[in-house]
Amino acid sequence: MGRLKLQPGINAIEEEPGDCDCMSNKGALACMVNSEVGAVLAVMRRNVRWGGRYMAGDDQLEHSLIQSLKALRKQIFSWEHQWQSISPTIYLQPFLDVIRSDETGAPITGVALTSVYKILTLDMLDLNTVNVEDAMHSVVDAVTSCRFEVTDPASEEVVLMKILQVLLACMKSKASVVLNNQHVCTIVNTCFRVVHQAGTKGELLQRIARHTMHELVRCIFLHLPDVHHTEQPSVNGSGPSIRSEMGGFDKDHAFGVRQSDNGNGSLEYDAPSASVGLASNASMSTGSAANLADENALGDASSKDTTSDMHLTTEPYGIPCMVEIFHFLCSLLNIVEHSGMGPRSNPIEFDEDVPLFALGLINSAIELGGSSIRQHPKLLALIQDELFSNLMQFGLSMSPLILSMVCSIVLNLYHHLRVELKLQLEAFFSCVILRLAQSRHGASYQQQEVAMEALVDFCRQKTFMAEMYANLDCDITCRNVFEDLANLLSKSAFPVNCPLSAMHILALDGLIAVIQGMAERIGNASPVTEQASVTLEEYTPFWTVKCENYADPNHWVGFVRRRKYIKRILMIGADHFNRDPKKGLEYLQGTHLLPDKLDPQSVACFFRYTAGLDKNLVGDFLGNHDDFCVRVLEEFAKTFDFQDMNLDTALRLFLETFRLPGESQKIQRVLEAFSGRYYEQSPQILANKDAALLLSYSLIMLNTDQHNVQVKKKMTEEDFIRNNRRINGGNDLPRDFLTELYHSICKNEIRTIPDQGAGFPEMTPSRWIDLMRKSRKTAPFITCDSRAFLDRDMFAIMSGPTIAAISVVFDHAEHENVFHTCVDGFLAVAKISACHHLEDVLDDLVVSLCKFTTLLNPSLVEEPVLAFGDDTKARMATITVFTIANRFGDYIRTGWRNILDCILRLHKLGLLPARVASDAADDSEPSTDPGHGKPVAGTLSASHIPAMATPRRSSGLMGRFSQLLSLDTEEPRSQPTEQQLAAHQRTLQTIQKCHIDSIFTESKFLQADSLLQLARALVWAAGRPQKGSSSPEDEDTAVFCLELLIAIALNNRDRIGLLWQGVYEHIANIVQSTVMPGALVEKAVFGLLRICQRLLPYKENLADELLRSLQLVLKLDARVADAYCEHITQEVMRLVKANATHIRSPMGWRTITSLLSITARHPEASEAGFEALMFIMSDGVHLSPANYILSVDAARQFAESRVGPTERSVRALDLMAESIMCLPRWKEVGEDAPRASSQEIEDMWLRLVQGLRKVCLDQREEVRNHALASLQRCTTTNAEAIRLSPASWLQCFDLVIFTMLDDLLEIAHGGHSGKDYRNMEGTLVHAMKLMSKVFLQLLPELSPLTSFCKLWLGVLGRMEKYTKAKVRGKKCEKLQELVPELLKNTLYVMKNRGVLARTNAIGGDGLWELTWLHVNNIDPSLQSEVFPDQELEQQARKENEMGSPLLQTAVEGGT
Repeated sequence: MGRLKLQPGINAIEEEPGDCDCMSNKGALACMVNSEVGAVLAVMRRNVRWGGRYMAGDDQLEHSLIQSLKALRKQIFSWEHQWQSISPTIYLQPFLDVIRSDETGAPITGVALTSVYKILTLDMLDLNTVNVEDAMHSVVDAVTSCRFEVTDPASEEVVLMKILQVLLACMKSKASVVLNNQHVCTIVNTCFRVVHQAGTKGELLQRIARHTMHELVRCIFLHLPDVHHTEQPSVNGSGPSIRSEMGGFDKDHAFGVRQSDNGNGSLEYDAPSASVGLASNASMSTGSAANLADENALGDASSKDTTSDMHLTTEPYGIPCMVEIFHFLCSLLNIVEHSGMGPRSNPIEFDEDVPLFALGLINSAIELGGSSIRQHPKLLALIQDELFSNLMQFGLSMSPLILSMVCSIVLNLYHHLRVELKLQLEAFFSCVILRLAQSRHGASYQQQEVAMEALVDFCRQKTFMAEMYANLDCDITCRNVFEDLANLLSKSAFPVNCPLSAMHILALDGLIAVIQGMAERIGNASPVTEQASVTLEEYTPFWTVKCENYADPNHWVGFVRRRKYIKRILMIGADHFNRDPKKGLEYLQGTHLLPDKLDPQSVACFFRYTAGLDKNLVGDFLGNHDDFCVRVLEEFAKTFDFQDMNLDTALRLFLETFRLPGESQKIQRVLEAFSGRYYEQSPQILANKDAALLLSYSLIMLNTDQHNVQVKKKMTEEDFIRNNRRINGGNDLPRDFLTELYHSICKNEIRTIPDQGAGFPEMTPSRWIDLMRKSRKTAPFITCDSRAFLDRDMFAIMSGPTIAAISVVFDHAEHENVFHTCVDGFLAVAKISACHHLEDVLDDLVVSLCKFTTLLNPSLVEEPVLAFGDDTKARMATITVFTIANRFGDYIRTGWRNILDCILRLHKLGLLPARVASDAADDSEPSTDPGHGKPVAGTLSASHIPAMATPRRSSGLMGRFSQLLSLDTEEPRSQPTEQQLAAHQRTLQTIQKCHIDSIFTESKFLQADSLLQLARALVWAAGRPQKGSSSPEDEDTAVFCLELLIAIALNNRDRIGLLWQGVYEHIANIVQSTVMPGALVEKAVFGLLRICQRLLPYKENLADELLRSLQLVLKLDARVADAYCEHITQEVMRLVKANATHIRSPMGWRTITSLLSITARHPEASEAGFEALMFIMSDGVHLSPANYILSVDAARQFAESRVGPTERSVRALDLMAESIMCLPRWKEVGEDAPRASSQEIEDMWLRLVQGLRKVCLDQREEVRNHALASLQRCTTTNAEAIRLSPASWLQCFDLVIFTMLDDLLEIAHGGHSGKDYRNMEGTLVHAMKLMSKVFLQLLPELSPLTSFCKLWLGVLGRMEKYTKAKVRGKKCEKLQELVPELLKNTLYVMKNRGVLARTNAIGGDGLWELTWLHVNNIDPSLQSEVFPDQELEQQARKENEMGSPLLQTAVEGGT
């Protein structure tokens, strides 16, 4: 057996599940009905009237109600078919008869109602039940016509509650769809009457009645989305409206008690009363009866209904009843108007119950009807006009409850129907929200708070602000609602001379909701690319601008931006116009908003559609007698729509747009234009436009008379009518017409001095009429989606006030949840600014935030670290600043300076990781040293340069922490408290969350402009170095900034060209301004070397620039250079070893070798410098034509240097000598190998031997002799492969060999402190052997030269001098022995080669004579020894025969 599933009576609307376990067992249903019959009979028997029997003669008869119940009891168990096949009327009718009977008392009626309710709540009735329509109609008719005797107030309330219960069950039943429009309206009407009557009853009945009314409305409008649009034609039919067919609702009737003749009371309607109110003044006396029959329902009028009208009321309920119900609910709001009580002036005792109840029902209907309402024009029209008009009035109610409900309704309407309510929404925000939310308009704090809450709710709708901007701010005929709302939120968040309140936080929530909505839209792809600024190239009537497709963003985005631009220019033009009308019009002509030649229509539209114009100036212009002004006035009048409008309403609208001039002629011209336009559109009962003119004049006069305090005797209605006799073409106007005009003017003044546009206007009836007319012509509502089409324009408007507002709240806030709200706002602002490339906004945000970190303030506390740890606001601001820097650094410009100020402050407090900048650079580019297993090249670690560590107060936060924990023996300190330890821990966590090092390690991802600004900010923060001493703190700051600058330079090797100039200039300033060693110049020099080490492999195009920068090292002050020379050399050595292959230009090598050469005479640096030189010159691997001469010269300086061991000088000489092996290779042709021309090769060789010559003069014997040996190798054996030209050899003799011999001889004689030179005799011997050997080797090549004689005489001359040489005043025996022997060998070779002969072809006899002239001075015996006597005689004869023409010149050359 199925279980009984009862629906809850008047709980929230929830239809029973379709698959419920209903009572399919017919026996169970029969038992249930039987029990209900028994219950009714039992209650009836308790009453004396029903307990006895009616006697009629001898028969005993029971009352018909009891008979029908008993008859039903007999039948129910005999039904064999399913209950669905049995007409429900059979088993419902006995109960309904009891309900209808006016003889039954309240207890009996209540039990019968309970029985019906029980049947309805089971699934006994559904659409498959036989005759279900008749049954449902019978139930509704019976219950709404319920009559009963009132025995006591309590039982009466019970019956009323059960009536509500049954009616609600009818609407919730599955069979409710068979009810027609009339029945639904009757149900609602009945329930409303119970609500009305419950005002005099108990609290429980009142609450249940109102709840039931809400549930009914929800049931009905829940059905709206399912109603097909096909029902609409019946609603728009030509027959009488459903309202007239159903007699309407009895909203205007009060209840009263009528005593019947037999003493039983029945409650019926009195005649319509002038006063309206839910609370009835009638009292219910004991013994009276309640009559809830609907006397105004379809009755007598039904006989007049046509067939089509009957269809409206008998078809299943749908739009007709919904329209009627909704209209009824809207009309409930007119109570205030009927009672003559305006919402703005309503007293405290005003009963807010009526409108609040009505508004609640309306809100439920809109919530459930939703967007389906727009498919039904009548419902939509009610919302657009009547409902919204009432909402505008009640929006200004003093009651917060009413205002809150109004705002909820408008929010629902926005959500579902905003496309249809463009101007209504504008009016609501302008005339309600913006007026109430500001105290200067007289609103109470409660009103302000409710209005602000409503505004915040709207702001939380993701597209609200974007749609307000697109539809209203970008429409020249509408207010800038978005801008006004944004300004309101910003100003309302400002605590001005007062503590932070809930209102400020509320406004902040709304502001941040708008900002976060924009931030959320950033990630969504936008098909519309960023558009360039709008310009107008030519004149186009601005009031005719249209959009091709309001649904396609590709069309409407550009359209609204263009329209906004026009509106902005119009506002600027209005400002110019207000100062000088002529210049204002000229400005608009220059911007192509007005034609070059003004026409009346364009000027008229400018006056009509531009906000902010001085209405006095507009009135004077329009009233001017100038022909152009008159035509403008005519065109101005044509912009108004007076179709079917009352004259006073039209006049009000016309005169609101300007101030009526004071001169009578101007007034006449203005009113003539108005009258002509009005008569053209609304002639109605006016005979001609003169009648309109005269009546308009009369209304102006009446207005002045009634509302001017100086007029003591006021015009009466009769006076006004009499003044307007026979003005309508000689006839009188209808009296009712004039009376209506008279009272309208008396009640509501025509303001001839309109507002100048400041503030927010009040919605008047005439303005509402105008708004409804405009709404039919306004541009379609543009719906925005989740893409950021206009966010950049919107954000540019509100960014400044928003940042200021959030900052002020953040400054005044004391609670952490407010801090988090502000931080969310800051991050959203940063995200939007970055997305839309609004760098200035982001900079402003950073500047504002940095102030809250407390890091920029001069520290007034003893322990700033502890104070920072205890300051939640400062820590949150610090994290936010660095979060923005890390996330959105691409778009920070000048804000970097403030960020660096914060970093520097943290650095000074010791709160940064010990080597944040150096680590950032070191980790960015790991490199390896292929050399000797030394530390990584380019990582200037403390192990390399211990002195580089900058003097800091402590090494990072842990250093500070350890200081706190340590005990100073000299100055005992107490142990830190738990609070101090916790503060330090919080500080540590804050700094960790900031990820400050990421700013620099990730700088390679920064955009170029931001990166450049960051570098400039670092230079700025470091300050310009000053000559002389600076404070340790300033130097520490400069060092730290330089570290960071170097870090970003190293992290941006691919963009070093962008940064290099600034980095170089900063380092150059430091180097050139430093005169004493210090951490700053140390960091500058080694940072420069480090940059070169890192970047040379990657930036060949910048190699020369990088290496040239190292010349700064050469410009160091001598004291500075001496202090760091060793470390500099080590770095140069690493640079060379790592990058020798990347240095290709002579200029670069000149810098390197210059640095190495300097170290040759430095005791500590020379070893590293020589190691670098060896790396370059060993095996000639890294030698090239570009660096050969430079390297040789550097090696010579190391060879000459006496600061190192002699072995190093010898090794330097070997390097020089071995380098000659590179020269032959460079002559060969190769694709990749370096090449040099023959002349270049010879020049290199000559420079090599010249260098060796200089070392041959060294004081140290070993070095001197080794230099001679090296020179000999370079001029003999090793020189053969070079194939030098004779000219080069002659240069070698003149510049190298002869010069060396002469210099050595001079030293030997004591010309250069010869006492310092040991064993010069041996050196002279080696030198003489070298000359002889080279001469003999080159004899075949040089002897044919014309200059050979000169060369030979030079050799002889040196031999002669060396023969006579004295070392320390003593003759050198070795030389005296050696020279003749060498000379003899030379003479033999020359003789054998035919070079020396009496008839020599080269030198002639002169060479012979001169030779023996010198030889005889050395050793006279040599001639006879080399040339025996017979040969001499032959030589003499030949000499006599031929002569000696070259003798004189030879002598001159040899001497």
